[in-house]
Amino acid sequence: MPRSERSPLLLAGLLAAAGVAHFAAPRQFDHLVPRALPGSPRAWTYGSGAVELALAAGVATRRTRPLAARAAAAFFVGVFPANVKMAVDWRHRPAPQRKAALARLPLQVPLVLWARGVARNGEGRA
Repeated sequence: MPRSERSPLLLAGLLAAAGVAHFAAPRQFDHLVPRALPGSPRAWTYGSGAVELALAAGVATRRTRPLAARAAAAFFVGVFPANVKMAVDWRHRPAPQRKAALARLPLQVPLVLWARGVARNGEGRA
């Protein structure tokens, strides 16, 4: 399978795995929800997981791929505050955990670019 065909499926797989994780182990995500958001952290955890599963299905489907991939790029931008919160909250944890939390911040950029690339390729552009 050519790389251009694998890329959307890998992105869909990543989104699906993250979405399932939000339901399988919600506690680990609850503490990432910024306190400024209304409602319970668990509702945001489940909502985020549901969005990731929907995005995964959309990216995996050729017909909906361009729109779903653009939405995934926006989603990756939208969850950035949770990653910032994690980095701030984990600043006093042991070095490996602190480094992992900090590493998540710049990793959002390639995720956004990957989703945008999938959207462009899904529209028939090289």
